[in-house]
Amino acid sequence: MKTLPVFKRQKPAVISPAKTKDANYSSQWRLIYLKFKKHKLARISLVILAVLYTVALFAQFIAPYGLQSYDSKYVNAPPMGLHFIDADGKFHFKPFVYGLKSERDPETMRKMFVADTENRYPIQFFVRGEEYKFLGLIPTSLHLLGVEEPGRIFLLGTDGMGRDMFSRIVLGSQVSLSIPLVGVGISFVIGLFLGGISGYFGGWMDSVIQRIIEIIRSFPTLPLWMALSAAIPPRIPVVTMYLYIVIIFAFIGWTDLARVVRGKFISLKNEDYVVAAKIAGVSDGKIIVKHLLPGFISYLVVATTLAIPGMILAETAMSFLGLGIRSPATSWGVLLQEAQKIENVALYPWKLFPLGIVILTVLTYNFLGDGLRDAADPYKK
Repeated sequence: MKTLPVFKRQKPAVISPAKTKDANYSSQWRLIYLKFKKHKLARISLVILAVLYTVALFAQFIAPYGLQSYDSKYVNAPPMGLHFIDADGKFHFKPFVYGLKSERDPETMRKMFVADTENRYPIQFFVRGEEYKFLGLIPTSLHLLGVEEPGRIFLLGTDGMGRDMFSRIVLGSQVSLSIPLVGVGISFVIGLFLGGISGYFGGWMDSVIQRIIEIIRSFPTLPLWMALSAAIPPRIPVVTMYLYIVIIFAFIGWTDLARVVRGKFISLKNEDYVVAAKIAGVSDGKIIVKHLLPGFISYLVVATTLAIPGMILAETAMSFLGLGIRSPATSWGVLLQEAQKIENVALYPWKLFPLGIVILTVLTYNFLGDGLRDAADPYKK
């Protein structure tokens, strides 16, 4: 007689914490983060941008001199090099700069600056200088670096009025990096709101919003800048000018995002889960916030990141043409005004340093946007 096999009762499978942790990787933002980590150029760009914005935040502390500081004896002076070995071949642990003395070119009779090896000025850190308000709140006169009087330090040379280019580039970063960021933020809100209304509700609201977008986009960019800039009253405070420039960029920049949001809403509002939410009596606002926006929020992040370089270039172009920020305030575009004349560029090439900073910033934003776009693409490995 055959005996039947005995089946042992198996214990229920226990999911280990490690497997539970691995399951969390399937979330959208986690996958985007993991894919972004593989994009080395985007990660490097993120670090560079973090450094640039840190410099802009502590600009007055980092800059050796203020915006109004100038010295007529050092007009168009070349950049000073940092030295560790002096003219006698002696090594110094502390870096130093040589003083500058002016001479005349025997052929062209043009004023030139040469290093004065008899006067050596060691670089000092955390020195006292011009007073300012740290972070706009705390009065102080402490600066990151400097040299003892009567020495001067011009790491990137001076402009046509004897003002330190390094200090002006650092201080100008506060305007050139913040205006595009604030402008894109306002454009993002306007574009998301109007684009969402246009795509979700449709009808006459869609027609009105689309006609407004077409009217704004039909104007050539430069004449529109000029018209809006002419509407700004002359001799207004710097802060007010800043706000006006931000409003100009926000007024122009929201149309592209609004059209993209409209198209996304039109394609998603007829999906089954949206229709089910409507049947269940969910309000329109909750459907938009809880169901529609999460479907393409990663795209919105990428689009916003890629829009910032365009606004940086726009602010630089406006200030370069005299339509944006004006003296006594400064930005990278204002600093490039002296490069309009070819003789200035030929004789004093260090005046193009602000252009290099603009190119670096735009490239890093573009690389960061490319990395985010690749990470947010579900079909890209």
